Amino acid sequence: MSKESTTGSAEERLIARYFKPLATHPGAFGLGDDAAAIEPPPGCDLVLKTDGVIAGVHFFPDDPPDLVAKKVLRMNLSDLAAKGARPLGFLLALALPAGTGEAWLAPFARGLGEDAELFGCPLLGGDTDHTPGPISVSVAAFGTVPHDRMVRRAGARPGDRIVVTGSIGDAALGLALRRDAAAAGRWGLTSAQQEHLKARYLLPQPRNAIAAFLGSYASAAMDISDGLAGDLGKLCRASGVAGEIDCARLPLSEAVRAALTREPALIATIVTGGDDYEILACVPAAKVADLQRDAAAAGVPVSEIGRIAAGEGTRLLAPDGKPLALAQSSYSHF
Repeated sequence: MSKESTTGSAEERLIARYFKPLATHPGAFGLGDDAAAIEPPPGCDLVLKTDGVIAGVHFFPDDPPDLVAKKVLRMNLSDLAAKGARPLGFLLALALPAGTGEAWLAPFARGLGEDAELFGCPLLGGDTDHTPGPISVSVAAFGTVPHDRMVRRAGARPGDRIVVTGSIGDAALGLALRRDAAAAGRWGLTSAQQEHLKARYLLPQPRNAIAAFLGSYASAAMDISDGLAGDLGKLCRASGVAGEIDCARLPLSEAVRAALTREPALIATIVTGGDDYEILACVPAAKVADLQRDAAAAGVPVSEIGRIAAGEGTRLLAPDGKPLALAQSSYSHF
């Protein structure tokens, strides 16, 4: 009997070593079958989401592997949070160039396992392949929400207030710093401010802490992944309404405020840059304060930044009150 037949293929050994320990859900069958089987809690719907990253497109090839793993999982968790869904588990599709070994796989699996445990979202299965191109990582995440309570894009109504979680623009400026280190000097950033921006690009902070009660307040919601301006446009088109944002009310970190003070034109990057992974929601005016109270108790700041009106289209007002002209509204692959 050959070694291959007694110990399994190289792919099986890779899966057993790095990913089987992450498959803690009983329906994953220890990654020993061709598929997983899961049952949502009684009275709940499944919420499905998939997103992925490619080296050189969504992350730098020299980014730490553990943070790459965490980022791709958190991207999907952010979408679940915006739908009001609790994480249930995920599938992983991993395409690796020849020569990808222990030095990359071990920290990748460790980071993935840490976040799977942190967010209660175990690995259920997936696929591993070789690729002649760059590393590619895709996740399909599953969540649960009480029946017919998923928060959709298509629910905003005239009179709703527009709110966002956290802060806007950090990741976009963090990416700009990765591409042009000299920008830190132009913007007058301290070392701590530079590290804050870079960290926000590398590691999103999905707002799953408010998912359980978001549906009690929001008439519509989505996560901000391609830029605030563009994602608001998507939500308004789905809802058949118009939206207006007052950029003077945007929640900005100290680092972003410092950069914006030095270079006011950065407001365009702040509102159109991707990777915020905050929640954009439309909330009836009478419910905003209650949402802010409950979110604050969960450790998530929520800021009111605009309003929904009848009509179509979106408008952003610059800090000086004038309409903000944008060359493009959001990040796009195409």
